[in-house]
Amino acid sequence: DVQLQACGGGLVQPGGSLRLTCAASGFIFDDYAIGWFRQAPGMEREGVSCIGSSGERTYYRDSVKGRFTISRDNVKNTANLQLNSLKAEDTAVYYCAKSLYFPNMHVYTYDYWGQGTLVTVSS
Repeated sequence: DVQLQACGGGLVQPGGSLRLTCAASGFIFDDYAIGWFRQAPGMEREGVSCIGSSGERTYYRDSVKGRFTISRDNVKNTANLQLNSLKAEDTAVYYCAKSLYFPNMHVYTYDYWGQGTLVTVSS
């Protein structure tokens, strides 16, 4: 079965850091781009960052540029999202998903979302 499971979330103070990990299984990992998305309460799911299948190209939404870093390990079948300088508005459930299309942050082009991991930024 295809699985993408995000973990690493938690409660952090403003300005703090977290490292999210997406563990993938059940498909050829390096055939797909991986995207990170987030969804705050009452809000639509939005794209945060994506990385191409080889890991050479990345894309970020403007509000996280310079603060978040996406990476992937095609041997371990994992993708990571390093979150630095966190702000209250980064609070959301973060999901990872896969897509055949890159670069793109369109939710409908991604599948197998998993349960997500909650990031709460609060003092």
